[in-house]
Amino acid sequence: MAESHKGTLCRLSAFAKGSEGGNPARVWVGEELPDAPTMQAISRAVGFSETAFVAPLHGHGRVIRYYSPEAEVSFCGHATIATGVVLGRDGGEGIYRLSTTVGIVPVEVRKIDDEFIASLTSVEPRHKTLPEKVLNEVLWLLRWRPDDVDRSIPPAIGYAGAWHPIIAVKSADRLADLNYDFEALKVLMLKENLTTLQLIWREHETLIHSRNPFPVGGVGEDPATGASAAALGGYLRDAGLVKAPFRFLIRQGETMGRPSVLMVDVPATDGIVVSGSAIDIRD
Repeated sequence: MAESHKGTLCRLSAFAKGSEGGNPARVWVGEELPDAPTMQAISRAVGFSETAFVAPLHGHGRVIRYYSPEAEVSFCGHATIATGVVLGRDGGEGIYRLSTTVGIVPVEVRKIDDEFIASLTSVEPRHKTLPEKVLNEVLWLLRWRPDDVDRSIPPAIGYAGAWHPIIAVKSADRLADLNYDFEALKVLMLKENLTTLQLIWREHETLIHSRNPFPVGGVGEDPATGASAAALGGYLRDAGLVKAPFRFLIRQGETMGRPSVLMVDVPATDGIVVSGSAIDIRD
């Protein structure tokens, strides 16, 4: 932990599988949020894909904002999981209601053995068709071909707090080969109001492998992305591609040397539940 602008900064890695896994996040906790330029400056100095800023409201309610090194983000799953673990360590088990810019996100925190597990419930998910023109532009920038796409999971744009294109491919080898034009993809995603790409390969019904380019945040790739996991769960349910209630695992970050595991529970209605742990990052 460190003191910064009248708050405490914690460094955690969310959804970690092992001591080197997960997605690093900073969690800033204080009595009131700094102003937007200060939050942006702190996030830029930290350099992680996301920093969450959390301040008390009352009881188990908190206000939270998320910043990448380059811009504010409407919702971030891995920073929410990290925040849940920080709040659980300080205030104990329970349900913390986080007031985000897109709505209230409840986070249930439980202690199992000596580990805190956080489960966020997303805002109501929705999806829309990914226009073929945009799909082809994305594929071109990824240096992938249209026939690489697994059309049994039709390309879409999913939302559970932020918008994510969802593109499934037919093979693990295709997903493993990710070498894209960073600046050009960033321009396209900003134009289309997209946060990360949810690129997936479905190994079997309950196991999905994912990679998430995040150029709009100034980050080449996220090793664990809870917001896009929730968006994917909502899309699979609402498009009739799975029968809810349904649970599946997402494995992410392995090609980056940061293996991560995200548990996704898809209820019959309402928000999607994404669960994981978070470990401290030592200096």
